Amino acid sequence: MAGAEGSAGRQSELEPVVSLVDVLEEDEELENEACAVLGGSDSEKCSYSQGSVKRQALYACSTCTPEGEEPAGICLACSYECHGSHKLFELYTKRNFRCDCGNSKFKNLECKLFPDKAKINSGNKYNDNFFGLYCICKRPYPDPDDEIPDEMIQCVVCEDWFHGRHLGAIPPESGDFQEMVCQACMKRCSFLWAYAARLAVTKVSAEDDGLVLNVDGIGDQEVIKPENGDHQDSTLKEDVPEPGQDAVEEVKVEQTNEPCTSSSSESDLQTAFKNQHLNPESQAGCRLQELNAQQFLKKDTATYWPVNWRSKLCACRDCVKMYGELDVLFLTDEYDTVLAYENKGKVDQAADRRDPLMDTLNSMDRVQQVELICEYNDLKTELKDYLKRFADEGTVVKREDIQQFFEEFQSKKRRRVDGMQYYCS
Repeated sequence: MAGAEGSAGRQSELEPVVSLVDVLEEDEELENEACAVLGGSDSEKCSYSQGSVKRQALYACSTCTPEGEEPAGICLACSYECHGSHKLFELYTKRNFRCDCGNSKFKNLECKLFPDKAKINSGNKYNDNFFGLYCICKRPYPDPDDEIPDEMIQCVVCEDWFHGRHLGAIPPESGDFQEMVCQACMKRCSFLWAYAARLAVTKVSAEDDGLVLNVDGIGDQEVIKPENGDHQDSTLKEDVPEPGQDAVEEVKVEQTNEPCTSSSSESDLQTAFKNQHLNPESQAGCRLQELNAQQFLKKDTATYWPVNWRSKLCACRDCVKMYGELDVLFLTDEYDTVLAYENKGKVDQAADRRDPLMDTLNSMDRVQQVELICEYNDLKTELKDYLKRFADEGTVVKREDIQQFFEEFQSKKRRRVDGMQYYCS
């Protein structure tokens, strides 16, 4: 008997112990993640009828469209209803996409939710993500052969996912960036470098050799010098850092010593930009031209951007035309961001979430409502106080603990009821 107890004790010691705090934190984290990815998408209706959806959760079915076949993407509802038992790749969210489920790319499958689809969605864009491959290394995620812990970050332009170590510039440790533009997209949209000098968030690290300043443009950097003669003397050569010093430092110095010619402070720049957005046809004071008149760096790295950085992009007619030619007009749309999508999902879910207590109250008369509210408040207060002891001590709440609480609560309730005095008038 003693041996059995000892064996049971050793087994309990091997079992992982999870505190109430751990459970609550994990549950909240999972709920937030699900809300972020799925909250803005409909889980019951195929999104095809909406046309090219501004942003939605997407999946690729490896069972129906394996590598070697044409890439295809399916909406959240179709992933449940039409591909529930299939092998799926989660693509997170994509912009301006129309559900492919059941069209000509699927040889032996008809969409159960919206079968009357066109043969192909010509406006959709695809990449290797639709076959479960990501980054410049073209590897799956999670990768069973990759033992290096690394986060995946989505480029806001091409919407591919990249390992942090494959971006040329290590992501900021503080996580104080909202969006990332990968190396290839920075090269294609080179106008962003003029903005990066003032707006981009960059990790400051002596170990990051990829960010060592080279004012001569040797290596993976190119210094863009101003063409306007009035700005030729406003370079940063006197502030060139020593070898090994971070290029971010130069950007910060430039931000301090090289204010835009049309304003004397960042707040003035923001005000001018807002006025541009109110009148897109206005050609007065092109923000990009002003930035191009100053010295800045072009590097073979990704860039990291803070919240609302898009609002500072120039909205003059010429710049908007350039965005269209580069197919990046979405950068001017504040509702295009993943953050806007996530916030919309949270709002929608909060509106749809029904309170069971309120539903019960609505079915009662006033006396019953008052009694139930009093009972509910008593239960809520006592249960909160009871569980707080476990949370403060970091101990596990066991089944018998919960049973004991409700037994004591019922006992207190009976004593209160038995002690009541009733009077007849």
